[in-house]
Amino acid sequence: MTDHADFDTDRPDAHDGELDTCIEFALNGVKQTMRVDTNAILLDVLRNNHGCKGVRASCERGVCGACTVLVDDRPVASCSTFAFSVDGASVETVEGLAAPDGTLSSQQRAFAECGGFQCGFCTSGMLMLTTGLLRQDPKPDRCTIRDWISSNTCRCTGYEMILESVERAAELSGETNGESA
Repeated sequence: MTDHADFDTDRPDAHDGELDTCIEFALNGVKQTMRVDTNAILLDVLRNNHGCKGVRASCERGVCGACTVLVDDRPVASCSTFAFSVDGASVETVEGLAAPDGTLSSQQRAFAECGGFQCGFCTSGMLMLTTGLLRQDPKPDRCTIRDWISSNTCRCTGYEMILESVERAAELSGETNGESA
């Protein structure tokens, strides 16, 4: 049993009373510097401070995938990620996929062409997963695609059109990179 007297708050390394911290990160390629509460969740910071409404709040437990963003090219559930943990990182949201002139990314074009959405609620997370997957594996097989998208819940489709959309995105990405489809 621990005696509460063992917790000496007068130690030099004890919490100094500040409940926020300064972080720097790139958001969709633009450097951001801000103070965040030490318990701030990345999802809330992206939506409330940066207007990234494509980052969806759903389960808020990190299991549905609607809030998926890329942190240094890795998909993460922003609803279960502390904002301070992205200090020094690159964060990408669905808002950063299209070109500045509005031209859709290969992933967005593929989902539109193949109907890889119905209500659209899960689509931003699916797009971010697709982006992360294609950066890691530009020519994934169906089994790999299925494994990657299994972390995102879609309540509307049978996933077939999503699988086709990811396959099409790989084709389009290959064409953009000068490869034959």
